Amino acid sequence: MTILASFERFSKRRGARLAVDELTFDVPAGRVVGLIGPNGAGKSTALAGLTGLVEATSGRATVFGVNYRTLRRPATQVGVNLDGMDVEPGLTGRRHLQICQLAAGVNRVNVDRVLEQVDLASEANKKVRDYSLGMRQRLGIASAIIGDPRLLVLDEPANGLDPEGIQWLRRFLREFAAKGGSALVSSHQLMELEQVADEVVVIKQRTLFRGSLAEAKALGGGSLESAYFHILEGAQ
Repeated sequence: MTILASFERFSKRRGARLAVDELTFDVPAGRVVGLIGPNGAGKSTALAGLTGLVEATSGRATVFGVNYRTLRRPATQVGVNLDGMDVEPGLTGRRHLQICQLAAGVNRVNVDRVLEQVDLASEANKKVRDYSLGMRQRLGIASAIIGDPRLLVLDEPANGLDPEGIQWLRRFLREFAAKGGSALVSSHQLMELEQVADEVVVIKQRTLFRGSLAEAKALGGGSLESAYFHILEGAQ
């Protein structure tokens, strides 16, 4: 099985506190992996470590077997949309994606392609300040896929989406995985994640559970939400 991303005993210390402690799991090709845990569990730190925004105190996090920072054209291999990656509100959605396209070093036609893909073509010339939260989420995903990557790293991608947008996100992630891509998705929306994830990782500073969605649900009587709380209670 091809592994697109991997955490190998990844730890990050912030002062006297371990934000993440020896986190270990893989993201295989063709899979959607849900990363879940309570607030402060280290999810954002883990995603930041995988995408080169923070350095490990010990262990390592790799994409395609190497440190993200060593990738020559990272946007063509890893698409990233993390919390806090703001867009200049005075730009139009199209202009923002044109800047992303230039940074990624890919063809200009990618802008129109991803606007259609995320269903923002009709809103492309509006300024981002006039976008709803759901539209900003779609723009963030468009930014992530502008380089046609094989791996996506997404933080709370369903946040702010209306029911139609959530249905679109489900289709998008399943189609992306069906074509051989992988997505590592951090989310608090367990019922939604249950509809799209192939595998689940539960963390609270360290890895509490990693396995298939079916294995996780079996721990909670068929429900991911019940399994999640069961895993957390067992770690106390």
